[in-house]
Amino acid sequence: MNFTILWFVLLFCGSILAQDDGNATEIQSYHPDMCDHIREFVAIGEKLGALETRLKDSENQMLELRNKERTKVIFSAATEGDRAIGPFNTETTLIYRRVITNIGNAYNQFSGHFIAPVAGVYHFSIFYHAGGKHRVRLFLYKNNHIMAETHDHPSISDTADNGGNAVFLELQPGDNVYVNMHINTHVWGCPTTTTFSGFLVSQM
Repeated sequence: MNFTILWFVLLFCGSILAQDDGNATEIQSYHPDMCDHIREFVAIGEKLGALETRLKDSENQMLELRNKERTKVIFSAATEGDRAIGPFNTETTLIYRRVITNIGNAYNQFSGHFIAPVAGVYHFSIFYHAGGKHRVRLFLYKNNHIMAETHDHPSISDTADNGGNAVFLELQPGDNVYVNMHINTHVWGCPTTTTFSGFLVSQM
């Protein structure tokens, strides 16, 4: 738009100069400082355009900084050793001691508990490997409430099983997510097949 106005100013002022002295004097008598006013208007428009560009750049920088400052939470952990875990005579928390990744440090490898650092929607998944001799039943808890589970019945002919489940949970800061083994059940401790993972999908 500024280039159009500038072109108009040059055309208008040039046309005045092209007039003879009498006509120029007559035009100037009706519009004494028109060219100067239009030039000032163009200069103001250019300054406003430059200011608008700087404001947009600042907004983009603020958005990038805000995205960088948003909390990032990603973890994945697995059980240790090639051995059976369980069965136990009480419901027992399954502790995934081998930490694969723990961005945000929200997962505790000693308690097996994930503590939400911020309010948001989180995604969690559990997978297991187990032998067929004993029953498998895992509960994914949010605080003291079962939110998802995975299980398999014992079988003489079926020597091994793999299973899992996943769920989206809306959490508040301090909410606790963990996996429990049901009474008289087991899994096979393996650092590549029996895992517990989660990440923050959207902060609220």
